[in-house]
Amino acid sequence: MNSLPDKQLVPLAAHPGPHREAAFEVLVRRHSPRLHRLAAGMVGPGSADDVLQEVWMGVYRNLRGFRQEAQFTTWLHRIALNACHKALAARPSLPLDEAPEPASPHSPARTGEQADLRARLAWALARLPPEQRDAVTLRELGGLDYAEIAGVLGVEVGTVKSRLSRGRAALRELLSAVGVTP
Repeated sequence: MNSLPDKQLVPLAAHPGPHREAAFEVLVRRHSPRLHRLAAGMVGPGSADDVLQEVWMGVYRNLRGFRQEAQFTTWLHRIALNACHKALAARPSLPLDEAPEPASPHSPARTGEQADLRARLAWALARLPPEQRDAVTLRELGGLDYAEIAGVLGVEVGTVKSRLSRGRAALRELLSAVGVTP
């Protein structure tokens, strides 16, 4: 099963039969690392597992409805973005003066500094307009190319490029305001 492409695994996982569970498990193992990075970047590492679980539950329930008009990964990333938006909408937003403090310059634990940086990045991403946040997250954390992002978001490649440019500029400004130098 591991060697089968998504195009062959999806029908096996979508319909009851002897290979359903195994095919679905391969899809989960294959795509979870990328989806987890995407979710962790958008909602923070503490909520990423919950979002990922919601994504896969939604995929399992709705896989029969996937018509394969688009690539499976496009459909999957759209579900992941929707789950991230839902998780973000459910939490309160902090104003700029309550942004995470920069790490102490004498912090001995590099892992603590990295966790602090991830928290400030998640904070800044949450403040971007959704269309910019989605484009930046799909590109930088999801590893999708411009055409794939365009497919997930349902926009033209030129629109993706402009959203990425604006989103990156806004991130630089937000992160600089909380002590992160790009």
